[in-house]
Amino acid sequence: MKQLFFFGILIIASSCATEKINFSPLSNNFYSESKGDTDKKSSKSIDINIKENVNASEISNLISSFPKFKNTDINEEITELKYSLQNYLYAIDAGNNSGKNRAIKSFENAYKKIQKKRENLSKDDDEVLNRYLVRLKTNINVIEDSLKGN
Repeated sequence: MKQLFFFGILIIASSCATEKINFSPLSNNFYSESKGDTDKKSSKSIDINIKENVNASEISNLISSFPKFKNTDINEEITELKYSLQNYLYAIDAGNNSGKNRAIKSFENAYKKIQKKRENLSKDDDEVLNRYLVRLKTNINVIEDSLKGN
């Protein structure tokens, strides 16, 4: 009798469907939007988790892997660009809207200076620099679009 009871519980437990845990940051956002969560912060605050954001992670990776060039003027501007990007990510993480805007202005100024000075680079270096700049700008635009959507 005990064996039959144990066997019955085993069959019932194994036949129940279980759902796998999804660690994707996108699925959580879609779930909360579909459920209509009302515990969001005020619309003036920045509502993004920068530690789980794919675009912010890519910006951090690009900052750390940015190559050095032979032109010291461009390297100095790249350093300014990196600092402004780090400040941008810190401001978003802290919810500091004015700091975010200052960091974007600083990024834009450094970006423009690099664009003016990149004509002195070799063709290969120019292509590498262009790839980095395009990826950085794309990720910032995606983050900004997601912030405006909130």
